Amino acid sequence: MNAHTKTPTFMQIDWDMPIVMADGLTLRADVYRPKVPGKYPVLLSYGPYAKGLAFQEGYPSAWQKMITEHPDVPYGSTNLYQNWEVVDPEKWVPDGYVCVRVDSRGCGRSPGFIDHFAPQETQDFYECIEWAGVQDWSNGRVGLSGVSYFGINQWHVAGKNPPHLAAMCIWEGASDWYRDMTHHGGILSTFWANWYDMQVKTVQYGLGERGPKSKANGTLVCGDETLDDRTLQKNRCSFGDDILAHPVDDEYHRARSANWDRITVPFLSAGNWGGQGLHLRGNSESFMRAASKNKWLEMHGLEHWTHFYTDYGVALQKRFFAYFLKGEKNGWDKEPPVRLQVRHTDHFEDRVESDWPLAQTKWTRLHLEPTHQGLSFEPSQEERTLSFDALGEGLSFLSKPLDEQTELTGPLAAKLWVSSNTSDADIFLVVRIFTPDLREVTFAGAIDPHTPVAQGWLRASHRALDKDLTRPYRPYHTHVSPQALIPGQPVELDVEIWPTSIVIPKGYRIGLSVRGKDYTYSKKTGLKLSNFKNELLGCGPFLHDDPRDRPPNTFGGQSSLHFSKNMENYLLIPVIPKK
Repeated sequence: MNAHTKTPTFMQIDWDMPIVMADGLTLRADVYRPKVPGKYPVLLSYGPYAKGLAFQEGYPSAWQKMITEHPDVPYGSTNLYQNWEVVDPEKWVPDGYVCVRVDSRGCGRSPGFIDHFAPQETQDFYECIEWAGVQDWSNGRVGLSGVSYFGINQWHVAGKNPPHLAAMCIWEGASDWYRDMTHHGGILSTFWANWYDMQVKTVQYGLGERGPKSKANGTLVCGDETLDDRTLQKNRCSFGDDILAHPVDDEYHRARSANWDRITVPFLSAGNWGGQGLHLRGNSESFMRAASKNKWLEMHGLEHWTHFYTDYGVALQKRFFAYFLKGEKNGWDKEPPVRLQVRHTDHFEDRVESDWPLAQTKWTRLHLEPTHQGLSFEPSQEERTLSFDALGEGLSFLSKPLDEQTELTGPLAAKLWVSSNTSDADIFLVVRIFTPDLREVTFAGAIDPHTPVAQGWLRASHRALDKDLTRPYRPYHTHVSPQALIPGQPVELDVEIWPTSIVIPKGYRIGLSVRGKDYTYSKKTGLKLSNFKNELLGCGPFLHDDPRDRPPNTFGGQSSLHFSKNMENYLLIPVIPKK
């Protein structure tokens, strides 16, 4: 312990507790627990970001933005034990919880080989839960908590049904390694390769003296051994290359994805309207498909870490966990299944609902109209073909000014008839809104401050649908056996567009852009976060620009939209009628 730091009087900290895995490897965990002896419920997290690395040190730009805009986050805590994407023990231990943070295999102070979300990691997580469930300070009920990575792996371990697992709060945790994370619509996301360089290799076990020191206890964050670069490389998978090597939804992906039929534990699933690319789809999909009888969905906005730490988010989590981990009769069982922060252009409004998608949804088609590139409530009768650069900005379609304020809340989809002069084409769909003077309105997203209303993606050769899982509002593609295009011959594409919520003012317009590359809000913004490589231009770090995945001889050339009586092109939107 540093001389200038002092553990709060209410808290006992056990640093680097050993948890021995079935294969003999020892993982390390920090345990924050009440000073008063007793048996308490446990909140556990398992992940790669190094339990000894302070949020403020590892993610300074995110921390500074959060505490500046949300002073309730640092208030009431010394903030000495703040860690990226997991709970602040100073806000939970006084309420009678034990907080356990485990460094995952190969990261922080836990040795071993890094292979994210692999079955070995899931097994480790299972064994950590069972370890926590039988400690002297545990009441036998273990809850799982955390944002993003610390939510994603909850879905995996829940499918193994650890006996001591009693409840989960998955905050913006994706669930399908292929569809949510690595291949949007079959198109490779470059996020994970870059994330690995910036957020994992920097805290790998064995950096030792070359890595940071803990501000809380002075230990080396990345283990006491200092290994050379060659040894470090041998101790980790080649993550980006592994993902690239699996272009379809094969066993590699399925082993790292949720198994909905086996998930029966009570859970609170919290998603982000601006989480296009990672922090959204898994949360809504879980509510629709998991076998759990006790499940709740919450959807919010702003940066993907923010509301996990605000008073709003902490209060919601505490009510949920108090009911399932402490047995408190606090009325949580009467909590409506769906809680939304409905998004307006300049604020959010809380609302509760009973279903997802919302029961009152009026599913509405906006038809693409080729002559004036409009969006119309009436289908187009024209026969026409519109072509665009297959790797370019594409075509945009715009509605007339809306006659009244209109709410869209829920999943979206599009049907398009597309051809290419090559054997494949990637389609990027962007749902947008514009002011009466045609300025685009964007939103603070999970990572990018200029996020459009909604996005969807599809590689044309991946157009085959799973007929059992497909819904009109959520096409579900198999991504197993790609079907090459015949140059010049149109095919029918049903494109999934991730959920959204927006109350559009009267006089505004709805837009749909059909592009051949990622959306850009601006060619230059100058905006960056300390933990990402790229400038934030509208999609955050969730880009699809690896030339190995999109070789120009296959994905270049021209793409075309085809219009006729028999080839209807439309955007399906979830209109919520006024009460």
